[in-house]
Amino acid sequence: MTQLHWSLPVARWSSWPVAAAAAPDIGFIEPLVRRRLSSLSRIALKVAHDCAAGRDSVRVLFASRHGELRRTTEILRSINAGEPVSPTSFSLSVLNAMTGVFGIARADRSAAGALSAGAETLGYALLEAYAQYATQPSEPVLLVYADELADPAYGAIEDEVNGGALAILIDGSGAQGRLSCRTSSSGALTGRAADADAIADRNAAGSSADGAPPAVFTTQGEALLHCLDGRTTTQWRRGSVTWEWNWHDSQA
Repeated sequence: MTQLHWSLPVARWSSWPVAAAAAPDIGFIEPLVRRRLSSLSRIALKVAHDCAAGRDSVRVLFASRHGELRRTTEILRSINAGEPVSPTSFSLSVLNAMTGVFGIARADRSAAGALSAGAETLGYALLEAYAQYATQPSEPVLLVYADELADPAYGAIEDEVNGGALAILIDGSGAQGRLSCRTSSSGALTGRAADADAIADRNAAGSSADGAPPAVFTTQGEALLHCLDGRTTTQWRRGSVTWEWNWHDSQA
């Protein structure tokens, strides 16, 4: 069994639900740019702005499984139909489009990057954010995760996301608490070996504060949001891989 474990100081976090009735307020983006943004970029910019408020500079890491796939799909349809493609639409179809718009709006030249890793995108984004913060803890890291359902043209997608956005400001200064992250893999085991390894995983990971087994969710986004909101232990599993998150309040 292989394991990785790390923790992050969380100064604040913000989320935008997929079923929100109102459109996100991104008035800090100039109108000309705002009109051209996709729904994905809008919710990502909303939570990023909320988390970065009051900070002159933050390193940004944007994570999304599908990114601007819907915009890219429309571009491909236009090409297939022999129609012209808007240069602006093309420039905003890349995975890191949100980070560019955010940096320009804030006049912030801090480092920015984008990451995609399938159904495990959020987990690996947290690992990358940890690596960046550990390298230079004097500068906060803003992790922004946003996703939406893929276009129906792609058919059924295994472990599909449920949409929405989440931003976490990683900063030891004034941290509310620490987010503990753990991932473990038991390999392709079956039968009694798989059962024994699953028990070992649970024993190593522990349980929630009330002694109950960690709640398991269908997506990483749901699991992490429930952990932050409920300050409890949550898990997400895929095959032999388990991801677990736990919240620890800062000591007074």
